[in-house]
Amino acid sequence: MKRLISLCLLALPLFPATAQQTQKPVLHGKNWMAITGKPLAATAGAITFQKGGNAVDAACTMLAATCTMWDVLSWGGETQALIYNPKTKKVIALNAMGVAPTGATAKFFKDKGYNFPPENGPLAATTPGTAGGLMHMLANYGTLSLEEVLAPAMELAAGYPIEAQTANSMEKNKELIKQWPYSKKVFLTHPGEEREAPYAGEIFVQKDLLQTLTKLVEAERAALKQGKSRKEAIMAAYDRFYKGDIAEEFVRGSKEQGGLITMQDLAKWKPIEEEPMMVNYKGVEVYKMQQWTQGPTMLQALNILENFDLKDMGYNSTRYIHTLYQAMNLSFADRDFYYGDPYFKPAEPMKGLLSKEYAKQRASLIRYDKNDPTIGPGDPYPFEGRKNPYLKMLKKRGYEPDTVRRNFAPTHDQRTGSIQEEAEYQDRLWRGTTTIEAADKEGWVVSITPSGGWLPAVIAGNTGIGMSQRMQSFVLDAELNPFNVVEPGKRPRVTLTPSMALKDGKPYLSFAVQGGDTQEQNLLQFFLNVVEFGMNVQQAAEAANFNTNQLWLSLGGTKTDDRKPKPGHILLNESTPEAVRNELKKMGYTLSFGGRTSGPINAVFFDWKHGSFWGGSSNHGEDYGIAW
Repeated sequence: MKRLISLCLLALPLFPATAQQTQKPVLHGKNWMAITGKPLAATAGAITFQKGGNAVDAACTMLAATCTMWDVLSWGGETQALIYNPKTKKVIALNAMGVAPTGATAKFFKDKGYNFPPENGPLAATTPGTAGGLMHMLANYGTLSLEEVLAPAMELAAGYPIEAQTANSMEKNKELIKQWPYSKKVFLTHPGEEREAPYAGEIFVQKDLLQTLTKLVEAERAALKQGKSRKEAIMAAYDRFYKGDIAEEFVRGSKEQGGLITMQDLAKWKPIEEEPMMVNYKGVEVYKMQQWTQGPTMLQALNILENFDLKDMGYNSTRYIHTLYQAMNLSFADRDFYYGDPYFKPAEPMKGLLSKEYAKQRASLIRYDKNDPTIGPGDPYPFEGRKNPYLKMLKKRGYEPDTVRRNFAPTHDQRTGSIQEEAEYQDRLWRGTTTIEAADKEGWVVSITPSGGWLPAVIAGNTGIGMSQRMQSFVLDAELNPFNVVEPGKRPRVTLTPSMALKDGKPYLSFAVQGGDTQEQNLLQFFLNVVEFGMNVQQAAEAANFNTNQLWLSLGGTKTDDRKPKPGHILLNESTPEAVRNELKKMGYTLSFGGRTSGPINAVFFDWKHGSFWGGSSNHGEDYGIAW
């Protein structure tokens, strides 16, 4: 009888979608939709739509505004976007990730005593990508001028009432900020006082940034006066940023503070349009960025999960949580070893990693009754007709790529970590950037996950531009990941991962989330909430998710122990029933809990039956959407 009750619990569906109430209402619109991480930035997007701009114009406006408001990113960071072009009916991937600068080698960092590149300071900086990505998107797919798109950001730079979240982050990090003279000048508006950062509601002015944005507009105006086309004029502003006086001051300020970026690094860098990665999940085409992001991790997990009847398991039942946890661990193990910059050798085995046959092999490793704390990278090479050159390296690390189901009975400590450890995990869950979702009635759709230059940021000279910290996502040891070892000109394997899905050849979902290594986890569960359990986008955005920490962290300290996986550690929502908690403990999981575990998800659903948009905007933090 006890065994029967246990099996029933394993299949118990929790929080039925039909009964789920949301803290925010669903957004509805028929003409356009603008969603991002800051209310004022969403308003800027709405203003752009009202000017007659399309979704690309609005997305660029929101990107400019969020960078100016330091929504955990700034103008010196990186941008990655998926754009649906209704004219070609294709999804475009825009790679606007900066690269490691001249002199950034594994030896350079090892000689300084690092196991990973630093997470703060000028040596954490890749070249700026966001400015170039914005101007490339606008020039090629937008309709408005750069001046029109930058107008809200320039108004914000001239002075806006700063929010408590950002102001308090400046105050919290003021000791670090004081190390960098240009950051100190901008962020600590009350030097020498008890509170040196701005107060919530204080008008926060950024004169240097305003001057930089003004220079971009001046370059565009001058080119137009010379008879240049709209696109050529925008690219004239691009050249001023990456090759002109803005670049010169950026490089001077970086070098003064110990940075490595050179004028040649900026001049050589360019955004790249790429073919996105895609898998078909039960008739839905799911698109992600290439393997210099963690995007394909979700695609791998979907391929694995296609081999199970998730709906029959029930939303957030023990069986469902366990199955997703194992599938995510398998795909993250591959991410941690095989993903990297595709423009550098060696070539990543993406064909094998995304094959349905490889997914079936990985799925066969999942046991229904236990967590597997020993999951490692698989061997995708045979699934693309190649021999794996890294088998010796994997064996040295203690991994034997699996071809058959293993029989093991792992033991596991059920105690949770210290209060400090749990707080650090929560910080990683909440730590993030922002997301931008835009769609219009003409059919343009944009999903962006920009980042970099977050507080506490090093501002480069008198530009007002915060430098990226994305170098920390490289590794220095090829045994950890032979595809992601730092070298000049290379992109780090980042966590940033916009998402788009098409069904019957039309846009179905556009969605993104912030939160470091939890991004693909939360996006996977959001997607399944809609596709498998029939939730609307707002329900799916707020629904209780869970997170695995059985992966190598992409962000964090410079010590190896700071990054190592925590096998079996799972973050559950506080509402998880006691019966499910007990079942998971018996399966070898170490449990921790949070009040909000869905991640700050923003999304658009396309209702072709009624000719309208449904918008979901996270109930975390300041995420906000406007539709018409």
